[in-house]
Amino acid sequence: MNSSIPKAKQKQYADYVKQITPTHSLPMNMAKAFLTGGVICVVGQIITNFAKSRGLDQDMAGTWCSVTLVFISVILTGFNIYPKIGKFGGAGSLVPITGFANSVAALPLNINGGQVFGIGCKIFTIAGPVILYGILSSWLLGLIYYVYKLLEVI
Repeated sequence: MNSSIPKAKQKQYADYVKQITPTHSLPMNMAKAFLTGGVICVVGQIITNFAKSRGLDQDMAGTWCSVTLVFISVILTGFNIYPKIGKFGGAGSLVPITGFANSVAALPLNINGGQVFGIGCKIFTIAGPVILYGILSSWLLGLIYYVYKLLEVI
């Protein structure tokens, strides 16, 4: 099988692959994700505490926190800062709501083709499945709840 390829070429290729393959440190990646996600959560808690100090109840403060974090994420995406945060923090920046806002906001920034065929056609490439399955699962759970109510289980 490999007899047609000289050993020197195989070693040269193996060395080349080893040279260009990026090395990752799992503990370092986990630490960066923890730090990044932690900073996002601390910012969210500061926003929530500020909203509560202005007289809002917990639910409304949480809503303001989510809206503000999404807004900050979109602004940082527009200035090409959030992708750098994402590259550093990995899942720590992708898992919170800010990661979803970044993915939705980044798509139109990278599309050519105008408003209709560019942005209009591609905006839901990432957000579409989330919206679709969110609505579908809400509908399904509502239907199950309705059937349970009819059967007087609940």
